[in-house]
Formats: sequence, C-alpha cells, structure tokens
Amino acid sequence: MSNRIYNILFHTHTISGIIISAALYVIFFAGSLSFFRDEIVGWERNEPISENANLKYLDLDHVLDTLDARKGLAGRDVSFYKHFEERRINVNLSAPKDTTAQKESRSRGEFFYLDPETLDAYTYVTSYSLGEFFYRLHFFAQLNLWGTSGYLLAGFVAFFFLFAIVTGVLVHWKKIVSNLYVFRPKASLKNIWTDAHTALGVLGLPYQFVFAVTGCYLIIGTTVLSPAIVTYMYDGDMTMLYDDFGFNPPKIAPVGQAMASVPSVNGFVDQVEAKWPEFDVKSVQLFNYGDQNMHALIEGNTHTDSKFLGRGGVMYNMATGEQVYEVNPYTETSYQDAAAAIITQLHYGDFGGIPLRVVYFILGLVTCFVIISGVLIWLVARDKKHVSPVKRKFNAWLVATYLAICLSMLPVSAFSFIIIKLFPLEFDETRMTFIYQVFFYAWLVCSVGLTATKNNFFINKFCLISGGILGLAVPVANGLTTGNWLWKSYEVGFYQMFTVDFLWLVLGATSLWVASKVKKQPAKKASAKRKKDSGHLNSGVDKELVKRTIPQFYN
Repeated sequence: MSNRIYNILFHTHTISGIIISAALYVIFFAGSLSFFRDEIVGWERNEPISENANLKYLDLDHVLDTLDARKGLAGRDVSFYKHFEERRINVNLSAPKDTTAQKESRSRGEFFYLDPETLDAYTYVTSYSLGEFFYRLHFFAQLNLWGTSGYLLAGFVAFFFLFAIVTGVLVHWKKIVSNLYVFRPKASLKNIWTDAHTALGVLGLPYQFVFAVTGCYLIIGTTVLSPAIVTYMYDGDMTMLYDDFGFNPPKIAPVGQAMASVPSVNGFVDQVEAKWPEFDVKSVQLFNYGDQNMHALIEGNTHTDSKFLGRGGVMYNMATGEQVYEVNPYTETSYQDAAAAIITQLHYGDFGGIPLRVVYFILGLVTCFVIISGVLIWLVARDKKHVSPVKRKFNAWLVATYLAICLSMLPVSAFSFIIIKLFPLEFDETRMTFIYQVFFYAWLVCSVGLTATKNNFFINKFCLISGGILGLAVPVANGLTTGNWLWKSYEVGFYQMFTVDFLWLVLGATSLWVASKVKKQPAKKASAKRKKDSGHLNSGVDKELVKRTIPQFYN
C-alpha cells in the first residue's frame, strides 16, 4: 500500500469515527441493555413468567371467549403474536368483513396488548416500559419527529461504522497481529489509548462487523430501500410489495353462514405441537371468526438447537378440521425466510439464551470503550504545540462534550431504573412521558454540567463512581418496593428479575473497581524532562550545532 493510499484511509477512518462517535456510543450502550429487553420488562412490571415466548402454553379458547364478550369477534380476523419473552401478547382485530354487521356494530380494527393471566388490555403507550425505551433508543426511534428521521440517522451511523471498520482493518493490517499483544501502560497517553483501542478493536472485530452489516440492512433496508422499491417498482403500492414478499396474510373470504360453535383453537395448536415437538408457536391467526369458512394459521420457528433457520406453519379449515397446507420448518424453509432469520437472529442474539446475550452485552461495552479510546487518541494526537490555541481549545471542548454525553449514560440509566421502581406509575397514558422525562432530563443535566467542568479526568471519575453507586442501588430499590430480593428471585425461579438485579450488581461493582484504578497521570514529569533537556542544551554547548545534529529537541 502506497503512503498516499495509507494516509487517505487513515484520515477517512479518523474523520468517520469522530463524526459518528457519540451517536455510535449511544447505539451500542442502549443496544447492550436492550439485549435484556424482556428481562427489564418483567422486572419493571413485576410480571415473572415461567414459560418461554410460546403461544402453545396459553389458553387461547378462554382468551377468545373473553374478547368475544367484550368486543364481538363474529366475522373478524383475530391474530395473536408473541415475539418477546414477556407475559403480554399482541392482539390484532380486523374490522368485520360483513359490511352490514360493520355498520350495526361500528367496530373498527384494533391493536392492543393483552395480559393472558389478568385479561387486562393495554395500548402501546400504556404498556410502555424501560425495556422498550432502550430498545427504541438504540436506533433513535425517539427522534422520529419528522417521519423516519431517527431511523435515517441510525442507518447513517451504521453505514459509516461499517466504513470505519473496513478502513481501520486496512490501516492496521500489517501490524494487526503484533499490535494485539502490545500494551505499554507506562508509556505516553497516546500509546496507552492506541494500544487499548487496537487490541480491543481486534478482539471485538467480528462482533462489530456483524452489527454494522445487520444494522445497515435492518435500518437502511426498511427506511431507504423499501420506499424506493415501492415507488419505482410497484408504483407506490405497498400491498403489492408485501404480497410478493409474503408479508401479507392470506385472503380468505367468509361464506356468510355462522358456525353452531367455534372449535377449540387449543386443539389445533396441540396438533402442531405433536407434529413438531421442538417448535415454538409465535403467531396464531384466525380468519372469519365464527364463519363456516373459518381458518386457523399457526406459525412459528424451530428451536435453534435443533435447526438454526427453521420457519414454518400449518393452516387448518376449522369447520372440517382438515389441513389446508403446511410449510415444514425442517425441510421447506425458503431462501427469503432463511436470509431474514439469520440477519435478525445474529443482530438480536436470541438464539443462545441468556449466556449468549451476556457475551453480546460484554462485547457491546467493549465496543463502547473502543469508541471512547478512539476519541481520546484523536485528542492527544492534536494536543501539540504546533496546533493553534484556538483549535486546541475547540478540540478539548469537543472531546469533553463527547465524554460527558457518552459516559453519563451509565449513571443516568441506573438512575432511571431506580426512579421507575421507587415511584411506580399506573399503566396509563402518562407512563411513556414519565420515562422520557426521567431519562432525558437527567441526561441533559449531567451532560451540560460535566461538559462545563472541561476536565476529562473528572468526567470519567464522576460517571464511574456515580454509576457504580446507583447501579448497586438498583437491586436494593427492587427489593424494597416488591420484596423480590436477589436471592429470593433466584430461589423461586424468577430468573428475569434476578438477571436484571444481578446485571446491575455486577455493573455497579465493576464501575467502582475501575474507578479505584483510574489515577490522574502527573503532568510534571514531561515538563521536568523538557526543562532538564533544555538545561543540558544551555550548558556551554553551541545551540546551532545541536540544532543541526539533534533536531528532535527543537521539534
């Protein structure tokens, strides 16, 4: 590689990293927490579940009877979805297909969340939680004030993150192995940050590359490419696109004759379970409820330990009990389903249980450190005498702002967990606003206050100590308000609650341990060495001769 190409790659790697550093840190920190989205939801609502996200464990017949009494299901399509490991299920009701019945009942399509144990219904706003908040924050959904601006920003960051990874590998290619084993804790600040940045960057490289690629696909593919394809290939008809890609449910028309009694949906789910024992039922769709042409479509995916990419389902005619068609998840998985499954499963890490998510979580925090170390390398490299004082002050202010925004996420997140638990609100329309206010106001105060100090060491130390103390207080707050102390949750099998409490316990203890190891590097050694060298130069030696023979003293 020529010096010109090397310099181009090096500078583009640096510039792209600096531009996206703060946003990328937010994505990885919030994304690391969102790996435990379902555990956080159960912990916050105090709703432990004993089974996994599988509809075959639910009494759907009882749920349907309740919904029929409340809303009237005759002639409607009813869909149950359970994509997350939480107690509540997603329910979607279509409007009645009979226009006469639709005018009489004035029923419209509805979407809500249902607790199958209490049969309470919730909207998206009233069901909002911290787990959902961090999940949405990691792709900036809260910024969608103008269409999909938040998604576009996340896609932009994911693309430039992929670019920074590729250029970083090309820049360090020749020394990528040797530098992995280099660590000089007693060297200069730049060398310390460079060693840490290179070593941890190489260790987390596969993880970071996977998330850059899958993030680009999931964000850019849905916010940029899909609208473009709809506009130029389908003349703006989104329904036609969904039909071609198999996203729309099948269209089954009613015959207008009511059934004497609706057959048991649980029985059809049991048939699927008997057909494929290692199969998780994720959705149950009922078409033309109560009509003679009522059908049931039961879909899901295989256990990842039996087949990594297995999606399928069965459709039944509920009036006759006959099987209409079947997609065997073990033998008939399409290329489209397999490609979508591998991208989503690699991105969400939902194929290896809690141990894999813990590994993803650790690698996510390692990536956060790589981002911060890259910013500090940039600052130290430009804190030189030949740089004008104005630029040096701007660089110092910029890095202090980056550190304040990024590092304060740890104490602010722990603070939000404590406030949500100590001051619980009813699941009403104010819940979503309350979570927003607690997190963003606390984040704003910390960011502005820490930036004003203009002291990177203080910012780092304060965030580590405050984050450690508040992190240790999270399981205490949960125990005081719910009585589910860490050891009690483990004993009774409430592993979701235990996971969140134990996670914050480890995070808090680790933060305090790291804070105890962080020492301010004395600035007097370097200046004393320069004075000593200057004294040697002034002790009866011709300065011009020294300048010609040892020019580094004058650079």
